[in-house]
Amino acid sequence: MNPIVLIGAGGHAKVIVSILRKLDRFDILGYTALENRGDLMGVPFLGLDGDLAELADQHKNLTAVLAVGQVGLGNFRFSLWEKLRALSISFPSIVSPNAVVNEAVSLGESAVVMDGAIINSGASIGRGAIVNTNSTVEHDVTLGDWVHVASGATISGGVTIGRFSMIGAGATVIEGKTVGSGCLIGAGATVTRDLSEPGVYVGCPARLIKS
Repeated sequence: MNPIVLIGAGGHAKVIVSILRKLDRFDILGYTALENRGDLMGVPFLGLDGDLAELADQHKNLTAVLAVGQVGLGNFRFSLWEKLRALSISFPSIVSPNAVVNEAVSLGESAVVMDGAIINSGASIGRGAIVNTNSTVEHDVTLGDWVHVASGATISGGVTIGRFSMIGAGATVIEGKTVGSGCLIGAGATVTRDLSEPGVYVGCPARLIKS
């Protein structure tokens, strides 16, 4: 099995631990974080994020999963990944066996697809994207790098979501629309038109409340 390290120790990391165990093809060595959070569902603390270089020297073919959750925009997760990319560590995409990923789907490095998610044919999922629990990404959707589709959200066919954006829990983006980079779509909102200006959008139809 491939040795893997989790980067992060919060609630998102717990879910990823469960997914990795169900996949049964990774040997979870432990986790790194900004501080020792103790035992994480049987996964030990290995050290600070800065200790990953030493771990990479100790384990050939070391892989890692960015297990830091995203509430808001994806800039923080991207900046953390940027610091680690120079190390001899690969960041595979992680797909729950309880998700549905249909044919002709492209998954970027370090993307994570959670339990119950559905990704339909022709979709392109960017680097570091999170497709969270019970969310739907329909056919021919393009998710940019470091996008988070939160639990229960629906991205209809032909939609494009720009880099770093987040589609909140239970939100809907209707068919063929574009959400630009740096947009935060609030929980339960419905996007009925193209959104180009970065900022926070809420309501039905979604309207800009903070830029």
